Amino acid sequence: MTADENFEALGLVLPPAPKPLGVYKPGLRVDHFYYVSGHGPVMSDGNLIIGRVGEELDMEAGKLAAQQVGLTILATLKAQLGSLNKIKRVVKVLGMVNCTSDFGRHPYVINGCSELFAKVWGEENGIGVRSAVGMGTLPDNIPVEIEVVFELALP
Repeated sequence: MTADENFEALGLVLPPAPKPLGVYKPGLRVDHFYYVSGHGPVMSDGNLIIGRVGEELDMEAGKLAAQQVGLTILATLKAQLGSLNKIKRVVKVLGMVNCTSDFGRHPYVINGCSELFAKVWGEENGIGVRSAVGMGTLPDNIPVEIEVVFELALP
């Protein structure tokens, strides 16, 4: 199955692709790579998930927020490229978790996004290298921000 078909089979809904809130591009093609700026968890109604992991949100809610960030990134890819099939593979994921200083399960939270990508592009192409780090704060008090580098499928 293709990436678009895999996503369709999941029965998930893409949120609206976010518009930049500053001076940057949501995504940028460079040669055969597509760089996606840091995205937050946009819900289907356009609102953000808000809260700090370890305070307002527990670890499971943080993981769901990371999945929502993954969906937001997919929405940007669809808006910019027209199809998830134009992505060959996930190269690099940087996941940032807005959390309390004693929270240490950043990789578990970011798995919410990584597991989604593995379902869309398969384990071989949907899992790349990754960093998952904790932050003292993120914009608008979002729980998770993620940026990704993808390799584009050549025509």
